[in-house]
Amino acid sequence: MFALECFAIYVTGAWVFSRNTSLRRNTKNSPVRIPILHFRVLLFLAAAVLLAPAGAQAWQLNIPPDAIEEMRLMYSGKMDQAILLARKLEADHPEHPLGYLLEADALWWKIYCTSAERKYNTVDAWNHVRGPEDDTYLALADKVAQLAEAAIAKSDTAEMELYAGMGYALRARLLGLRYEKRSTARAGVEARRHLLLCLELDPNMADAYTGLGLYNYYVDTLSAIAKVLRFFMGIPGGNKGVGLHQLEMASAKGELSQTEARFYMAKNLRNYDRDYARAAQTAAPLTSEFPENPLFLLLAGDIAAKLSHNDEAAARFRAAAAVPVQDHACAGQVQKLSREALAALSAPQKN
Repeated sequence: MFALECFAIYVTGAWVFSRNTSLRRNTKNSPVRIPILHFRVLLFLAAAVLLAPAGAQAWQLNIPPDAIEEMRLMYSGKMDQAILLARKLEADHPEHPLGYLLEADALWWKIYCTSAERKYNTVDAWNHVRGPEDDTYLALADKVAQLAEAAIAKSDTAEMELYAGMGYALRARLLGLRYEKRSTARAGVEARRHLLLCLELDPNMADAYTGLGLYNYYVDTLSAIAKVLRFFMGIPGGNKGVGLHQLEMASAKGELSQTEARFYMAKNLRNYDRDYARAAQTAAPLTSEFPENPLFLLLAGDIAAKLSHNDEAAARFRAAAAVPVQDHACAGQVQKLSREALAALSAPQKN
């Protein structure tokens, strides 16, 4: 799968870039060893999961009402309206990363939509070709990281470490989709570093578990060859169960990435585990909370089709096609994908 290949690139790149930092010191004749920081990270993650109080609450980001409304519009499929509201946040708070983060995320869903194709009997973003909005998106991602790092230089906080990590994660997400290996690795390394620092400052910052949950999940899903290379390179291992648990934490308690944690968890359960029943259960809140988002409807329909729930799948695909989509390019792609998926449902099954 393409996403898995991208993650393998990220893991390899993480080691390459770590050689040039103070996090890994190794002389020419000394054996390769796992850096001490990696042990600290693993111990910290275990403690955060096992020792956190049962009733612990996520650290409050004090998200303003306009930002909450922006996310509602974005996840309802109204990306253009969401972008306008995000720009208002930027104008009101030009030195805070939140507005730029939200604009980039809304733009991402437009890019995801136009990059979506039906390949391998699965609807997902597969297109490696750069699009007209990629540069704008990357500039916004860089702005998020730069503003957060400037704030960290003055006073380090879990909030700004989270925003810095998200900024680099935004960058890695698009570059990974476009299959730009070295740049994806560099951004991924920085995202992971900031998210770990965020959780060191506050283990209850649930949004940080979205990125780290995906790390744990993907590392444990690597091929046998990639795992051998990871071991000899001294890169920390992952645990799929821990990763899924962390994604569940983010989808339950996250303030900024709750919906995306649920979306990617459902996609991964479908793409890699082929646990379609659990994927359907994970995706169900997406369509119940945001019934006008065609991308969520396409995901739910695709999972239903894999469960052989053809009537439900057809209803989801028709609902996606009926949604009025603001962006012209996205609207055309949704129509195309819906037609192809409905045609596949009605095609004779091969024995």
